[in-house]
Amino acid sequence: MSTIAPDIRVPSQPSGEAPKHHYLNHTKGVLSWLLTLDHKRIGLMYMVAVLAAFLIGGIFAVLLRLELFHPDPTFNSDPTKAWDLYNHFFTLHGAVMVFMFIIPAVPAILGNFVLPIMLGAKDVAFPRLNLASFWVYVLGGLFLLYVLFGGVLYIATYDEITGTGIRLPGGFGLDTGWTFYTPYSTSAGGTQSGVIAATMGVFILGFSSILTGLNFIATIHMLRPKGMTWFRLPLFLWALYSTSLIQVLATPVLAITLLLLLAERILRIGIFDPSIGGDPVLYQHFFWFYSHPAVYIMVLPALGVISELITTFSRRHIFGYHFIAISSVAIALLGFLVWGHHMFTSGQSALTNAIFSLITFSVAIPSAVKVFNWVATLWGGSIHLRTPMIYALCFIGLFVIGGLTGLHLGTLSTDIHLHDTYFVVAHFHYVMVGSSLFAFLGGMYYWFPKMFGKMYSERWGIVGAIITYVGFNLTFFVQFIAGAQGMPRRYASYPDGYTIYHQISTVGALVVSVGLFMILFNWLHGLIKGKPAPANPWGGNTLEWQTSSPPPHDNFATTPEVGDPYDMHEWEEDKRTGAWTKVPGKAAPAHAH
Repeated sequence: MSTIAPDIRVPSQPSGEAPKHHYLNHTKGVLSWLLTLDHKRIGLMYMVAVLAAFLIGGIFAVLLRLELFHPDPTFNSDPTKAWDLYNHFFTLHGAVMVFMFIIPAVPAILGNFVLPIMLGAKDVAFPRLNLASFWVYVLGGLFLLYVLFGGVLYIATYDEITGTGIRLPGGFGLDTGWTFYTPYSTSAGGTQSGVIAATMGVFILGFSSILTGLNFIATIHMLRPKGMTWFRLPLFLWALYSTSLIQVLATPVLAITLLLLLAERILRIGIFDPSIGGDPVLYQHFFWFYSHPAVYIMVLPALGVISELITTFSRRHIFGYHFIAISSVAIALLGFLVWGHHMFTSGQSALTNAIFSLITFSVAIPSAVKVFNWVATLWGGSIHLRTPMIYALCFIGLFVIGGLTGLHLGTLSTDIHLHDTYFVVAHFHYVMVGSSLFAFLGGMYYWFPKMFGKMYSERWGIVGAIITYVGFNLTFFVQFIAGAQGMPRRYASYPDGYTIYHQISTVGALVVSVGLFMILFNWLHGLIKGKPAPANPWGGNTLEWQTSSPPPHDNFATTPEVGDPYDMHEWEEDKRTGAWTKVPGKAAPAHAH
């Protein structure tokens, strides 16, 4: 409890004043950034790298949709070349989005920046390991992009008659899809020559995830301040902790699988390829044992972000804190037990399919706990429809659609029909891309003032959110209908009856692009011309709002006071400056808990 008398106000950094010395100007020069051990600067470097990967993956998503606008070839009059180019498009789009954007986005950017400050700590437990994880990510990403671009450039420019065009040495791209399914990925010749290099890129990226996960686990265990018990931990940190457990336990399985794929490819040992005595279903078991937990590597941090946004902008203590915290761990553990639902059509026994179907339904329970508790928090709250809150509400809508449509894929009788159709594509994007992306954008808007000490335009923030939300639903909701009618995924051509669905979807993708560029412009405008941000622009009570915006190099000038992270009743807003000021001793409203 504070010892300050009730009639004395705890000052907050005024809106018009920024600290003279902070982490952004602590040292100068390019090397001071590239070799920094400051978790905040590392988070910003991750932001630049991950958003660059998002731009690349997004460009190829638009190219995919433009190719599918008509059933006939779009980018090349030669159907064979057009379909080869399409296969490389969706491989590059999927691999970059999954391994270089969705998996690292929230933990690497927001987690790196916020986690130590939420703990009242100066940095993560192992700062050098943190910097190493970033450069490992960059190395793996460059490796992967080199191979993926090779195939696209080769097919798009190379003229077999004249022998002219771009032909990168060492690999000719990849068209296996982001899953590298065998036996296709182990077959010799053709464009499969990039498999070895691409799998090495993913292998290297996996080490970045492992190092980040180890660092976060150690930091939460070792650097919690006095008074911050496990059940006073902010829910975002519960989500990052659960995610880190998955990263450390599941990512090595992917690494082993990719090494086996390389061994089979190079040494011709029969592991997965049936032509030399291997079993392709074994690869699916290995791959999905990692990749389904990886779904929660993508989603769990997003769920943690939403918990922070909902409680802050409803001005109400989070409902069912203990249930939300434990549900994060439950999702992480159950995620290891459901990989077989990806393989209902692979020839598993009926009993195995039934068991995996049952366990798949059980994952819905902790996910539903979070949604019900968010809605209960909103109920009776004083809701502030600021930009981060708009993203949180959009997230709930997308996450519920994605979760409910997942029940159809977990049900044996319907999954047989829907397997490998656009229904799966739509479900995957609602859960992985829609939910994770909107939570990431909401988190960026929420912590933007803390990261840069500047405020952005609320009007354009909300407009960008609405346009992106409308465009996203326009893109993917019609794919549920197309998939239910039998439209298979990964096909570059299709019967005329599906044309309307693909054209609506393509228009939606272009609308999403407009919304995302509007968001980028708003951030850049805020960085350049935004008003100085107060220390606490939202009235949050977690520890990062008890330091200046942007924070000093060591995060806190004095040790922050630890309390209930979601007891916000003592904070009052100055309508003139937008700053929130803490008034100790202020009576709590009846609904505060």
